[in-house]
Amino acid sequence: MNAVNTWRRVLIGASVLALLVAAGSAPVLAQQLGSFCVPALKSADGAQIYAHICQGCHMPGGKGAVGAGHYPALAGDRALSSASFVALTVLNGRRNMPRFARRADAGEFYFALPVLSDAQVAAVTNYVRTHFGNHYRGKITAAEVKALPR
Repeated sequence: MNAVNTWRRVLIGASVLALLVAAGSAPVLAQQLGSFCVPALKSADGAQIYAHICQGCHMPGGKGAVGAGHYPALAGDRALSSASFVALTVLNGRRNMPRFARRADAGEFYFALPVLSDAQVAAVTNYVRTHFGNHYRGKITAAEVKALPR
């Protein structure tokens, strides 16, 4: 065995050890921060929330996408006629869409998913119902979102 192979093995071993140590301290860090280093989205503006969270899957124009998965179009979607349905979908997820409500069990870690407040859920719900060619009347409030089941 030559010196290059020996050094490669040493570097790989050190890297694996560093990853194991870092992984072992992740739960402690998560408890200290309340999540896995996910900065809270502070905006209460529906357009900004959509741009930061939703458009990665549903696309900037709300047209949806098909590829590595199926991301339904929000543009012209009749299901958006119910503000409660939209808010419940944002809160609890649906099919392969993740949930954005904080879970009641305090021990759960949030892996890179932001948690939205009731006001933020209301704002993004009202945004998608009035954009992308949607013209649904009536707005949902943060108080109404808070009353929805989680």
